Amino acid sequence: MFRKILIANRGEIAVRVMRACREMGIRTVAVYSEADRMSLHVRYADEALALGAASASESYLRIDRVVKAARMAGVEAVHPGYGFLSENPAFARAVAEAGLTFIGPPPAAMELLGSKTAARELAIGAGLPVVPGSENLPTLDEARRVAERIGFPVMLKASAGGGGKGMRLVQSGMELESAWRNGRSEAQNAFGDPSLYVERLMERPRHVEIQILGDRHGNLIHLGERECSLQRRHQKLMEECPSPVMDEALRKRMGETAIRIARLAGYSNAGTVEFLLDADRNHYFLEVNARLQVEHPVTELVIGADLVKEQIRVAAGEPLGFGQDDVHLRGSAIECRISAEDPARDFFPSPGTITTLRAPSGPGVRNDSGVYEGWRVPLEYDPLIAKLIVWGRDRDEAIARLGCALAEYEVGGIETNIPFFQSVLRHPDFLAGRLDTALVARILAEGGGARHIPVPVDDSEERKACLAAMLAAALEFGGNGERKPPVGSSPESVWKKAGRDAFLGQWPRGRS
Repeated sequence: MFRKILIANRGEIAVRVMRACREMGIRTVAVYSEADRMSLHVRYADEALALGAASASESYLRIDRVVKAARMAGVEAVHPGYGFLSENPAFARAVAEAGLTFIGPPPAAMELLGSKTAARELAIGAGLPVVPGSENLPTLDEARRVAERIGFPVMLKASAGGGGKGMRLVQSGMELESAWRNGRSEAQNAFGDPSLYVERLMERPRHVEIQILGDRHGNLIHLGERECSLQRRHQKLMEECPSPVMDEALRKRMGETAIRIARLAGYSNAGTVEFLLDADRNHYFLEVNARLQVEHPVTELVIGADLVKEQIRVAAGEPLGFGQDDVHLRGSAIECRISAEDPARDFFPSPGTITTLRAPSGPGVRNDSGVYEGWRVPLEYDPLIAKLIVWGRDRDEAIARLGCALAEYEVGGIETNIPFFQSVLRHPDFLAGRLDTALVARILAEGGGARHIPVPVDDSEERKACLAAMLAAALEFGGNGERKPPVGSSPESVWKKAGRDAFLGQWPRGRS
């Protein structure tokens, strides 16, 4: 077993991995950017090394600096967490070339499955159902030809990574150019790869994924499913296990499909195979996330296993400690991604200092957090600050327990999306398990999540111009790390002033 591991990530997932290591008697090494110097994962680790500037492109996405830090710290293995370099086969190879163990799938499997287009081709070759789409598209003109052949509306999606980064809904040919430009830029910043492909839009499907786990001895199993349909702009917000729509027959079919794809790719370690379900419960292969998922805790609570510990054991060469017949789903678990966003203001980011923090507790309540009272939430990264997960003997008890936990959760100094989750728990479609990927949009259209008053839906050109100007100002003053604030001023104050000036200059007079 490893004696020391470097965690090449930040925030709650870095702390989550470190907790598993501490229980196993393994020392941990954190890496951090300038913005994360005082972060919780740095304070929790046994050792910590600096990577570089606040921008992810100069810190967490720098393969050379991460590998150098691992060598300097004398670790034996590297855990990538999720996001950043977690699905980058070049990073996995660089770790191996440094004589270290990458805690994840083999680079060849990552290369095949980490590319969504390559994974689609693998599934098609195996005769498995997939959503109609394309390979990687080299140019905008080619994207336009493919989209017109498939038929609008379509989804423009990043080939690398996940989490909705680089994904754009394109309703018509007029929207394609801006979606192409923005999607490539976002994919490049998030994953270091701007490649995009096109996929047909399925109307109001369910998004259901299968957790897989394999070792280096040929053992490969699935650990049931997770319902991930509650999404906003293709970013998951809530997940649960099991899915309300699932029965044993469908679970068996989807699990066998997931294992078949993984075996074809020579997969080992933890991963997730994602599917779309139509109204008739037909499943279509979507993609493979060749890493640990954000929502892995709901699976852990329902099956009674620690997926991070299993990842580490498998990477160390140990066989799986249990087989498919040992996997039993007990009860129901639900996860909320608590983020520094204001749901009453179109989920606008809310960076700042956390002045008060009281996390919920009690039977069946788990809080995976990456922050503490007095910590300043930076603007440079994803606004996720914690994951609230609850378990109940059935879905009704889990929902009731989640409602109590959300009511107890107190975060002062910044806005969070907790009010939105409270509105979801009151919605009749959620309570009845009638879930699809458009449900969040319907809840928000009804005013769900507003802290004070419902926010009216306004798609006017004036509002679009206002938001575009605010976003440009925010990016200019720290959002992408390219421009520094004036000496003597805080990035937060400059960002707020830039956004306010843009807002006042663009919003029509006479409107509140």
